[in-house]
Formats: sequence, structure tokens, C-alpha cells
Amino acid sequence: MATITESAAPANTVNFTRFAWAVLGWNLLVILWGAYVRASGSGAGCGSHWPLCNGEVVPQAPEAHTVIEFAHRATSGIALAATVVLAFWSAIRFPRGHRVRRTALLSLVFLVVEALLGAGLVLLEFVGENASPGRAMYLSLHLVNTQFLLATLALTAWFSRDAAQHAVRYSKVTAGTLPLALLISVTGAIAALGDTLYPAASLAEGMRQDVSAAASFLVKLRVLHPVLAVFAAAYFISVAILAIRAKSSPLQMRIGMMALSLTVAQLFAGAINLALLAPIGMQIVHLLLADMVWLSLLLLTVESTPGAVQRPQ
Repeated sequence: MATITESAAPANTVNFTRFAWAVLGWNLLVILWGAYVRASGSGAGCGSHWPLCNGEVVPQAPEAHTVIEFAHRATSGIALAATVVLAFWSAIRFPRGHRVRRTALLSLVFLVVEALLGAGLVLLEFVGENASPGRAMYLSLHLVNTQFLLATLALTAWFSRDAAQHAVRYSKVTAGTLPLALLISVTGAIAALGDTLYPAASLAEGMRQDVSAAASFLVKLRVLHPVLAVFAAAYFISVAILAIRAKSSPLQMRIGMMALSLTVAQLFAGAINLALLAPIGMQIVHLLLADMVWLSLLLLTVESTPGAVQRPQ
């Protein structure tokens, strides 16, 4: 077990907590819109210009793909402004050294990095039909940073809600779900890129592409995602069931049930996405569920009672 102790939070933090959840929700929307930008092939909608769009502050008479990319940049700007407010508010509302201040500041750091990575996608031309290994590696780095951003925003809201600020004790069994969830997310991002750049007309054709010696590395790698996802889901479900059966606290049971439900829903969404050849709508739903599974596992980790979630003897 690991233990983190903190000083108590101010009693009246309801408005801060609500704002923190709202910032998290907005960032989720921005992330989903970013996935739509990639899936719709609109990443080059502003050309190779950043922060300008095709050399203009506001594009004039833009085409559809330009509107899509510019809207993503605009919503990202709002997310940055909101996270700056969150970080400053946490510095005012919570004492020096408090974990809410740290997670809020980390949220801002990860969001700045997120913006820089987004700019790099454009400036390095890792958009459109680019199918290079560099783009796959860059997208993987982008994805990991995104998950860290969501995690710190969620912890900012979660830790601020309770004036008592209990010590955090986590089980290694539960915490082990987090790096595995990151790995599955990375393979999912690569699989989604492969689906976008090398669409198949049928499921059978897609399977032939997967085993073809002439196929792109993106196509060959995308088969890893569903295989790893099934094994990871089995682990997530086992941990969630252990948390529910432990009955150590109603909160832990509710989060365990949420993690269980979301993981099962994600499995079904992944199967549907595969069967329908990854239409954009299902890709967005699949990504949303993946982010929700990540957040539920994160909260289950920080709320698991010591000794309650352990490997069965």
C-alpha cells in the first residue's frame, strides 16, 4: 500500500468543485472534437499554419474542413482559459502545499503541453494522409498526455469535494489497471489512425489487409488493439468485482459498479465499431467510453479501501 496525507481543505468549496467538473467536461468535448478532426481528415484544414489558420486570425470563406479544424482550435483556447482560472482559483481557495493546488497546476501544465503537441501535429504535417511512423509515435505521446490531463482535472474536482481530505491509500492491484489502460488507449489511437488512412470495404477485406505482407505497419498493428483490449477488460472487470464484493464503503461499491458497467459497454462498443468498419460516430463513442473507463479506474484507485481490493488467495 502507499499512503499520501494532506491538510484539510476549506469547508466551502462547492462552487470550485462544480467548476472543476465543468472544466473536465469541456476538455472531454474538446478531445472528442479533436478525434472528429482526425477521423474526418480535417487536420490540415488550416494548412501548416499555427496559431493562425491559413495565415489568418479568423479564416474568411472557409471550407468545411477548415471550419472543423478552426472550431477545434477555438474550443481548445476556451479550455486553456478555463484551466488557467481553475489553477488560480485553487491557489486562492486552498492552502500552500495542498494536493488540489498541485493537481490544478498539473492540469494547466498538461494542457499547455497538449496545445504544443497539437501545434506540432500541424507544423510537422502529421495530419491528413501522413502515414509515417513519426505520426504514430507522436499521436501516442499526444494520447498519453491527454489521459494525464483528464486524470489531473478529475482529481482536482474529486479531492476538492471533501473538506476532510482523507488520506489516499491505494491497492497495487487496482493501481495496476492504470498503466494497462494507457497501453490500450495508445494501441486504440494507432488502430483508429489505421482505420482512417486505410479504410476497408468489408470486415473480410479488413482482415485480409491485417495479414497482408504489403500492408502498412499501421494496418498490421491495429490487430493488436482488440486482442489486448479483451485481456485488459477481463482484468478491469475482475478488479471492479473485487471492489464491489469488498463492501468496504458505499462509494467504493458505486465506483466499482461504474467501472464494471463502462468496461462492459466499451467491449460492446469496440465490437460494434469493428463490425461496422469504424464509422466516425462509433469512433467518437468508443473514445468517450475509453476516457470514462480511464477516469472510473482512476477514481476506483484513489477510493479503494486498504486491503479491500486484493488478489484472491
